[in-house]
Amino acid sequence: MKSTSVSTPKSSSKKFLSLSVKIIVTIVCFWYISTKIDFAEAWKSVLKADWWLLFISVVFYFFSKLVSGFRLNINFRNIKLVLSEWENMKLYWLGMFYNLFLPGAISGDAYKVILLHKSYKAPVKKTSAAVLLDRFSGLLGLGVFLSLYGVLVFDNYLFEIAIVIAAALGIFLFYILLKLFFKEFLPGFLSTFFLGIFVQGLQIVCVYFIMWSLDIPLEPQWIFIFLVSSAVSVLPISLGGGLGTRELVFAEGARYFHLKPELGIIISLLFYLSNLISSVGGLYFVFNSPLKLPNHTLANQESPQL
Repeated sequence: MKSTSVSTPKSSSKKFLSLSVKIIVTIVCFWYISTKIDFAEAWKSVLKADWWLLFISVVFYFFSKLVSGFRLNINFRNIKLVLSEWENMKLYWLGMFYNLFLPGAISGDAYKVILLHKSYKAPVKKTSAAVLLDRFSGLLGLGVFLSLYGVLVFDNYLFEIAIVIAAALGIFLFYILLKLFFKEFLPGFLSTFFLGIFVQGLQIVCVYFIMWSLDIPLEPQWIFIFLVSSAVSVLPISLGGGLGTRELVFAEGARYFHLKPELGIIISLLFYLSNLISSVGGLYFVFNSPLKLPNHTLANQESPQL
């Protein structure tokens, strides 16, 4: 029996409130930034950019998302959900589009879970766990690079030790979490962890190419600021991709390290542009389902576990 979901006035009001808050936060962030930087100077930097290098930065970002999709499919296989890499990538691409272009609607991660449940009767709890744990794998990779670049940019010995210990503790706690509550995902721990590092490394290379295109000295402080902004952008408090909050972190981070905040804003917006270009192709799968049920089944059929 095909189930249908009905949007109640209460749920609609909640979605409207969430979208309103995100819009307000994004506007406030850009208003604050506008009082701190010279947009004319920032625009001059953009006009002087090397567009071939910017193109390469987009390629690296897109490749990082391909690796992210491959990482997610490891988690799917852990729960006996068999998708071809191409089919999984189409689903991942659709999720990217939802996350970036439809911030007021259902999130891309939630939509992937719903679509897999409708198409394959995949257990909602297990599929949600696969998607959520994939996010954590990405954050672990982010934490590793944050500790490495933190050692490079700070002179405080105790602070450097604290950052490294925090990153190591995060990895250990994630492993314990899997062992205690998500044993099905334990076989993929190392592979998803190292792929998370690889994904973050590719995005760092993307930022280096953006800096190179703008003729900005490749100082590690910029990468540290980028990593902090990536962590902040995970919070669902602004429009898709952390628009506004990421730029705010870049502006304030640049001021803290005595760098030009105008350049920080441009780096951030060009990185956002890489995300936008890489995600727009997901629009095709809004109208053409990425999943073709007749050719695929669960390796181990289970009844829906809600």
